[in-house]
Amino acid sequence: MPNISKAILTQSKPVTDASRSLALTPLQDLRGFLLHHGSRLLLFLITCSSVLAVLAIFFFVVREAVPFFTNFDLVEFFTSTSWYPEADVPKFGALALITGSLYVTIISIAIAVPVGILAAVFLSDIVSFKARDFIKPVIEILAAIPSVAYGFFAILVLSPWLQSRFGFSTGTNALNASLILSVMALPTIISVAEDSISAIGRELREASYGLGATRFETIFRVVIPAAHSGIIAAIILGMMRAVGETMVVWMASGNANQIPSPWWDLSQSIRTMTATIAGDMGETPKDSPHYWSLFALGTVLLVMTFVLNMISEYFLSSAKKKLGKS
Repeated sequence: MPNISKAILTQSKPVTDASRSLALTPLQDLRGFLLHHGSRLLLFLITCSSVLAVLAIFFFVVREAVPFFTNFDLVEFFTSTSWYPEADVPKFGALALITGSLYVTIISIAIAVPVGILAAVFLSDIVSFKARDFIKPVIEILAAIPSVAYGFFAILVLSPWLQSRFGFSTGTNALNASLILSVMALPTIISVAEDSISAIGRELREASYGLGATRFETIFRVVIPAAHSGIIAAIILGMMRAVGETMVVWMASGNANQIPSPWWDLSQSIRTMTATIAGDMGETPKDSPHYWSLFALGTVLLVMTFVLNMISEYFLSSAKKKLGKS
């Protein structure tokens, strides 16, 4: 035993490097101080740059919209459907545009939410890990497809199919735009909802199974209610993806400034705020009433997305607190 202990002591390495001095020179101390605090300052500036960029966008959009809000009738803007900004007597009724944006957003979310939540449940609780690792990246690739490619698909494939299959007078309508937007919102809904459902953990599931519940009862009566905050955040993020989309609704909605009548007739063409901004901004003289009205639409859209973002952050933080991660 003494020989073994002696061999271990001779073979073991010292805990610290004896060749390195424990006392730093003033230059080494200054260099370490600058490196530590300089790196923290750099990371702080990088973090603040994104915040400053968002604030700059807010400031620019609101600044350009102030002349419209101060010189024109806001009641007409929010209650009238007459959008004729280039007429001899211009009219800036944005109700049909706001309604069109809400129209395609609500319909697309109504389609995407059931599909997205069921797909998230399938990935988290039913399919094998090997298949999940293959399927989930494929679903997330949908988010990388350019929106103009979705727009061409809506015009060249979906529009003729809707006309021939359902007898619509035009294939570029609210249903066409909503179907494409639902596909575009699916990757966000599935990814966030699946992460929230998977984060619940095995303990809750095993406790449910131990009480005699079936897999169906465990998923829909235990797991989904427990992950409801994350699922709601996924739905809101999907709504933000739909309400802010420009190219697809510009190409697939028909761009008719009207509120569908009857309201449930999805075969009618509509126009959204984003499509109006994209279509008119390039041909509008700077500092004209039409120019200011487009920034007023942008301000309304910015406020809508900001409110949705705050709501999603609230539910995401609630989900993290319930899971003990905050």
